[in-house]
Amino acid sequence: MGQPKKNTSSPAAQYFAEVLRMLRTAAGLSQNELGDRMGYSGAAVSAVETCAKPATDEFIEVAEKALDAGGLVAAAAKYLRLERYPAHFQGMVQLEQEALSVSAYCVQLIHGLLQTREYARALYDHAVPPLDPEEVEQHVTARMERQALFDRKPVAMISVVLEEAALRRLIGGSSVMKQQYEHLIECAARPNVALQVMPMSRAGHACLAGPLTVIETPEEVTLVYLEGQGNSHLVSKPDEVGVLARRYAMIRTQALSPEESVTLIEQLAGEL
Repeated sequence: MGQPKKNTSSPAAQYFAEVLRMLRTAAGLSQNELGDRMGYSGAAVSAVETCAKPATDEFIEVAEKALDAGGLVAAAAKYLRLERYPAHFQGMVQLEQEALSVSAYCVQLIHGLLQTREYARALYDHAVPPLDPEEVEQHVTARMERQALFDRKPVAMISVVLEEAALRRLIGGSSVMKQQYEHLIECAARPNVALQVMPMSRAGHACLAGPLTVIETPEEVTLVYLEGQGNSHLVSKPDEVGVLARRYAMIRTQALSPEESVTLIEQLAGEL
């Protein structure tokens, strides 16, 4: 006799499934009946309750109304959204979305906050090991949701220094990159965004040791996030943070000015 299949879904997903099942049962509804109220099939409700499939934002919103849950179902949304990100990045997402300022130096790729949907999808299409189409869409949607930071109140200050090499790598091909260049130009026009390019002609600069992100929390505490190859490290010791923050301050003086950077991006867009 085979062993029962182990539930490998996240604790948040399992907790949501249990709450949904308890609320449905308390309401005296079968999975099919709840599905009818929601405009979903009973099989779709079952898939969420057994953690076979994750609950989408739309599913959560409709379930909240169908069960008149008083906010109990809807409250799970932000925690389930976190599960769409790699485990090593989930803490960073929370910090990023609450930050007073985010200052990033990017080496290989355009920063996630500045990516178009098509650029992000092209990145995930090259994932190793490969992702299935549904997983790709979940990751892309999660990345796009991070960009709510641009319009958050109070507004966050965002500074990004991009290596020129990241701009010249044609992720997704010419059409995708042309859109991405145009999007960068639009982002750079925002009053709360400073976008600079580190030119390849610069033989050396202060951050040759690798990418970093400096975060200022609502409590005005400065932290530094380091990431690479699916691993990450949050630096909080004041002396270490100080060194890394000074490196970022230095590369801003070594990079092209925001105006020069936009001119270069416009030039690259014109070449496609």
